Amino acid sequence: MAKAADYMDNVKKYDSGASEAVIQKICNYLGIALTNRDSSLVSCSDQTEIDRVVKGFCAKKLGQNASDAQTACEAVCATMKEDRMKSRVTFYYLLAKNSGGLGQFGG
Repeated sequence: MAKAADYMDNVKKYDSGASEAVIQKICNYLGIALTNRDSSLVSCSDQTEIDRVVKGFCAKKLGQNASDAQTACEAVCATMKEDRMKSRVTFYYLLAKNSGGLGQFGG
């Protein structure tokens, strides 16, 4: 299982007050996706990938409609544009934070 400590530095680059407990819960939510290098990253240039995030995490976990979820993903892509390889944990953390959904992860 992925450990929050492995992702803390990357998440704190965007939110210095990030909670390790929240990050661990996101790691737990992502589970097996974090064991494969390719699936542990989000590609903002791949619309199929973004659609997967919109329909999966944003809609099911955060309760967003497709339009709001798409806008949220675009905003996180813009925030993380300097990172060539975008960590899925950080991406999902920022989606949850921006939508006010960190509470679902104990934040």
